[in-house]
This record gives sequence, structure tokens and C-alpha cells, in this order.
Amino acid sequence: MNGKLLLAILLSASFSLQADETSTWTYEGQRAPEHWGTLKPEFHLCQDGRNQSPIDIRGELRSNLAPLTMQYFTTALSIVNNGHTVQLNVPSGNKVQLDGETFMLKQLHFHSPSENTIKGKQYPMEAHFLHKNKQGELLVVAVMYELGKENVVLEKVWQQIPKGLNQEEKIKQALDLNGLIPDSKYYYRFSGSLTTPPCSEGVRWLVFKQPLSVSENQITQFKSVIHHDNNRPVQELHGRVIVN
Repeated sequence: MNGKLLLAILLSASFSLQADETSTWTYEGQRAPEHWGTLKPEFHLCQDGRNQSPIDIRGELRSNLAPLTMQYFTTALSIVNNGHTVQLNVPSGNKVQLDGETFMLKQLHFHSPSENTIKGKQYPMEAHFLHKNKQGELLVVAVMYELGKENVVLEKVWQQIPKGLNQEEKIKQALDLNGLIPDSKYYYRFSGSLTTPPCSEGVRWLVFKQPLSVSENQITQFKSVIHHDNNRPVQELHGRVIVN
């Protein structure tokens, strides 16, 4: 074996070891979603939970929910590629009103393909906007993206994804978050969980009915950064009710 080949093998092994050491869970192999519940005791809900997300949205009950009241602004953001997704961290000020409470937007991130499905349909991308109220309770507002024209705001985000893992950087210009959510604020609602370990339950979920568009090139760009699909498979409803 020549020296160059040996060096390449050693470097490859070193990289694999580093990747394993820095990630307790992944979307592939022995640490994929079907194994999450056994990786750590605190991940047990990923396997034992009865209100897990994502779900297939179907059989919903009509309850004439009012459109969601949102106050999103043009704001400065920071961006990080954590190896699982591309995440935007949001400063205080952006919020939604639900159940007479105020939920502040903390961060948003992306999954491709979508995690939730609607009547069996999976979308090429889904964004999750994570909010928290004063009691620490979580609300996720989800937006589906279907193939179509380029999303202008998303393109500005993609251009500034850090090359290294876990390197948080400031986005050079303020972004209008309203460009990442649909005009129509009607939604499906259900009780669920985080879609990544520890899969904590008690999360309020709203999935907008109206999708936005994303170009095929933008999907390709995202996947070239993440290197694999980053969606958890849909979970059983276990009697949960979906309303709209």
C-alpha cells in the first residue's frame, strides 16, 4: 500500500470518528430515527411516546379556527449548520398569539423532504418555526414548500450558510421573515412532540394549509449542505384529533 493511499484511509477514519463523537443521533444507520429511543435513557419518548410528531394530516375535524395572528418583522438573524439542519436563530420581538397567550419566535429550521404529510402527500421541504411562551411551553408553526419558482428570502439564507459545522454567523442583511410564511394563515392543529431527540411531548403544532414555493435548485443546495434526507418518518396518531 503506498503512502498516499494509507494517509487517505487514516484521514477518512479520523473524520468518521469525529462525526460519531459529535453526534449522538443521526438520520442514517445505527443512530437513525428507528433507533433514537434506545440511544439514551432521556430519548425514551422517541420510542415510547404516544403523542409523537410528525404525522400524516387526514381526517381532520372542522372547528372553524380563526387565522393565526402573527407579528413577524424584518430582522437581523444568525445562521448555523448543526449537521442535522440549517437553523436561523432569531432575536426577540417576533411573535404569534394563540389561546390568549403570546409565543415568542426563537428559531426556525428546515427539513427535506417534509416531515409532516397532508393526506399522504409529502412536500420537498418543510420549515419549522419554534416559539416559546413565558411558561416555557412550545409551539411549532410549520410551512410546506412545493416545487415552483425560487423563494427570494430563502435564496438570501442559502447564500450565507456557513461551510463549517456549528459555526454560527450573522446574516449580512436583515431578512423579512414574512417571506417565509404564506399569506393565508389558516392551519391544521394537533398536539405533538419535537421531531428530534429527546422527542419531548406537549408541543402545540400548527401546519399552514397554504404551501409556498421553492425551486429545485434551492432543494439541491440544501441537500448538498446536509448530505442526506433529514426527515423523521410519520408517527402513529394514537387517537389524537386534528382540527382545522
